[in-house]
Amino acid sequence: MLQEEVKKNQLKCQDPKPDDDKEDAAGATTSPLKQDPFPSNSLYSIPKALLVPSNLGGQPISLEMAVELRNMLFGSIFQIFSYEWTKAYFRFHEPGADLAYALKIDKGGAIAIQMAVQVNIIKYLLFVQNKEENIHLQSLCELSQKEQEKALVAALTGILWTAGEGQKATICLVSNDTYWTPSIDYRMDNITERVRLFDFFEKEAAEKFLCDHIHCAILNIILNGKASPHVFNGVQKLDTEGSVQKLLHGVSSRSEVGYLHWSKDEVENHQLLQVGSMLKTPKLPIWLCNINGTYSILFSTNRLLLSDWKMEHLFDLYCYNGQPSQKTTVHLTVDTHSHHWEEKHCEEGSNAEKRVPSVEMVIRTKWEGAAINWNGTIPF
Repeated sequence: MLQEEVKKNQLKCQDPKPDDDKEDAAGATTSPLKQDPFPSNSLYSIPKALLVPSNLGGQPISLEMAVELRNMLFGSIFQIFSYEWTKAYFRFHEPGADLAYALKIDKGGAIAIQMAVQVNIIKYLLFVQNKEENIHLQSLCELSQKEQEKALVAALTGILWTAGEGQKATICLVSNDTYWTPSIDYRMDNITERVRLFDFFEKEAAEKFLCDHIHCAILNIILNGKASPHVFNGVQKLDTEGSVQKLLHGVSSRSEVGYLHWSKDEVENHQLLQVGSMLKTPKLPIWLCNINGTYSILFSTNRLLLSDWKMEHLFDLYCYNGQPSQKTTVHLTVDTHSHHWEEKHCEEGSNAEKRVPSVEMVIRTKWEGAAINWNGTIPF
């Protein structure tokens, strides 16, 4: 997912612009980020970069690790992060608003990362902070700024701790110093070569450190703690030239939060990516959805939705797509028992799918034939 988002921006990758005051998209001059962890809810505000002193501790990143990271992300050490990537950061909607739980998502920035973090924020607010079986959606809308910051810290800590297999978390911060000199074999990006690594072997210590430095964190976000290159279950064998079998590694265990995928173009070309049950049926009812190349989140407030098949006959899902036009959480009711949609689909013929909202189609990759009621919202 991270590689996907990087590739979208590769054509726009240029050397990072200097951190002097710039005009933002609205024509206003930006000002430095001050004491507020979420400096502005203005759509176009861009904070100044925050750096940590080299004497804070930790270890400087090695050239070998920097090269490995750049090759993993870009496939080349000469590609760098785009300007939009370097300026992307986490900021919530207004506290107490209908979307108080939701991050504002900027176009052209690190959209995949921001939406993956959003999934984990919802997980924390619904199922970690609360232990009730069924939580009212209104609880997500009554957050204060302090509660927003706490949820962000908890989500990031949980992601990193899972990535460290429950034994270790590594937090990367950008420092004032560059740790090696430029060369013709490595293109400087003004970020990677200034990273300091901080290792923690207790989750609480990592959470406190993140809370103290939440303004500065650069994080590699993944859903289930392991950077699996494929989304099917387990391992598959692929025959290559010379009858040599290549092992393709997918998802090895059921994740806490899930992933769904739908693409109209892929369907028309009979190449729809097949997501395995490990991601389709996570432990908690929250899914990051890739729909026609854009990211949305589907979630249920019922903790037991995926643990009792009878609850999957008729249930509610909520949708957040991160678009500026969305002002409230979309409420969907899913009926998997009546098969009304299947009957209508058969009557209208093979072109029916082309007229059906893609949000509905991604839901049907999990619940085939389900009928979806938008409860008064205009389908999109």
